[in-house]
Amino acid sequence: MKTMVTGFLGFLWLGLVSASDLDGQDETAANLRQAERRIRAIYERGEFAGKRFRADWLADSTGYVVTETSTGSQRPIAVRYDVANGKRTELNRSASSRRGRPENLSPDGKSVLYSIRGNLYVHDLNTNQRTALTRSRHNESIQNSRAVWSPNGERIAFVQSDSSNVRRRAMLLPSDPSYPQVRTMPFSRVGESITALRVGVVDASGGEAKWLIPASAEGHYLGQVSWAGNSNELLVEKLSRFRNEREFLLADVRTGKLNRIFHESDRAWVVASYGKNSGLEWVRDGRAFVVLSEKDGWRRAYVYSRSGEEQAVLTPPGIDVIERAVVDEARGWFYYYASPDNATQKYLCRARLDGTGKPERVTPQDQPGTHEYQFSPDAEWAFHTYSSFDAPPIIDLVKLDDHSVVRVLEDNQELREKLKTISATPTEFLQLKIDDVTVDAWMMKPADFDPSRKYPLFVYVYGEPHAQTVLDRWRTSHADFHRLLAELGYLVVSIDNRGTPAPKGAAWRRAVFGSLGPLSTREQAAAVKELGRERSYVDLSRVGVWGWSGGGSNTLNAMFREPDVFHVGVAVAPKPQPHLYNAAFQEIYMETRETNPDGYRRAAPINFAEGLKGDLLIVHGTGETNTHIQITEGLVDRLIELGKPFDYMAYPNRDHGIREGRGTTVHLRMLIVRYLLDHLPPGAR
Repeated sequence: MKTMVTGFLGFLWLGLVSASDLDGQDETAANLRQAERRIRAIYERGEFAGKRFRADWLADSTGYVVTETSTGSQRPIAVRYDVANGKRTELNRSASSRRGRPENLSPDGKSVLYSIRGNLYVHDLNTNQRTALTRSRHNESIQNSRAVWSPNGERIAFVQSDSSNVRRRAMLLPSDPSYPQVRTMPFSRVGESITALRVGVVDASGGEAKWLIPASAEGHYLGQVSWAGNSNELLVEKLSRFRNEREFLLADVRTGKLNRIFHESDRAWVVASYGKNSGLEWVRDGRAFVVLSEKDGWRRAYVYSRSGEEQAVLTPPGIDVIERAVVDEARGWFYYYASPDNATQKYLCRARLDGTGKPERVTPQDQPGTHEYQFSPDAEWAFHTYSSFDAPPIIDLVKLDDHSVVRVLEDNQELREKLKTISATPTEFLQLKIDDVTVDAWMMKPADFDPSRKYPLFVYVYGEPHAQTVLDRWRTSHADFHRLLAELGYLVVSIDNRGTPAPKGAAWRRAVFGSLGPLSTREQAAAVKELGRERSYVDLSRVGVWGWSGGGSNTLNAMFREPDVFHVGVAVAPKPQPHLYNAAFQEIYMETRETNPDGYRRAAPINFAEGLKGDLLIVHGTGETNTHIQITEGLVDRLIELGKPFDYMAYPNRDHGIREGRGTTVHLRMLIVRYLLDHLPPGAR
């Protein structure tokens, strides 16, 4: 029941509070206190983050260097550990500073390359002289960056970006409240001019730059830009504006001649926003390279000759490479991550570089979950991190040939003990069959879960091509927050619909091409209904949904297009008008309104706002530089025009992560908790 009178004394005065109401208020207050304690522990004190292990491998792979705290003075010290026997040696300050060569140091160690206000300079460490390499005007439009020394130290390659033709948008600066200052920044909206990119090479001694890759009228993007194993050729990965075409070019820095050594295109996209296919790696002394491609419908590794001829396919058909790991050319291995049987997990595998034999899994079979490796330069050793959704990371040093554990570096035992005090039940991973596809999902249950009763369902959604949410690894997005919600009495669920970047083949990932929103919303709703059909304890009359960014957009779509399925929604930093979003992301998946008007019409939540029936909270930061608040304000105006009740919270001067300012992170999570307690009461019925 909704009333216009608020406040505990007001209710008593009206005589509207029964004993059960008082009990409910006490329970809500207790829930809020519990939530705030946990949220502060998570976000302010980092009690559930888990300890990490940071180390730098020595160039000869005989050991690694870590930073520790001196027991006597509490000052940081550099410590070397021998990889084979663990011998510990404290390094003096000068020795520790030499353990790695910064990328901006010249190959001979005599000069340093750096940037000041968008221009590049070389500083000679012996003569203390500075040489200007670029002389662009000191403004925000032209930037010279991504500079890299040639192997012989005589030349420097770099990328120049020019946003002079990009429209600028005004942003308020938090200064005098009465007379706020305004700054402008370039913003390439869908269909408008994007930053012009070109690749140049300049002598380390200065002089005029030679432009090898010019800017194009329609605009393009650049992936890998690096020297091609010698000082006379530069490798450039060039991507079309819609990312539906890419080519690798060898540029001769002496003549300017370009030679295309690899090219591919796809009706949808070749490289998505997460960039898993990007780049190549040279092998066989630069006579060949390893590249990832989805040209046969799966992300596979190929070997091509330097002249552009396919020589070998390294990974098997029908299996996606999640991402490349490392090349061990001395032993003839290509290491990569994959998980053919479970798209929520990640394992290390390897295949022969000559394409012979069968690939093999390196990660032990008895360690289900997610694995990451930081390889030694010779690829003989690795720091191995293993975790699963409910198990914090264990980090150990392994010898790769047999994955034997040399020593445990961090076991996070203290955090494991702390987790035993949390009452949430283990997270369940499940699969739901909807239409002709099967989607992955996870579910958290309350501690006192009773399968004979019914519980409200709260769905966390992202659903766009940039990320998965259903991953069997520690601290998957907002996992600590979701555990709290489960403790409060909710079934918390996340579902990966088609279009998310799961290792299930290119057709799965590209199913949303042309219009982000319609398919994801339909499949999220179908999965919720299937979950209710399979699990009698799911209360389909009490379903909420929330998400951030693209997940905020899908929350809006769920509330507007499937109002009989989703009854409460919290949309954080959404983009209800995708044509106003940035070109770099949105055009990959939907091109432009000129080329795809119907796709943009069907994707935009604002066009379906009349369908809202339930309770909706929209949250945005007014200082957004990505999903600008004006994109959401258009929806606010539309809901007002339609006479739709909704709630709206704007955080002043916060950007896309809504974390700036003291107390912001805790306040936002508590806002979501209060909204749930008010509009989707927890607990079994």
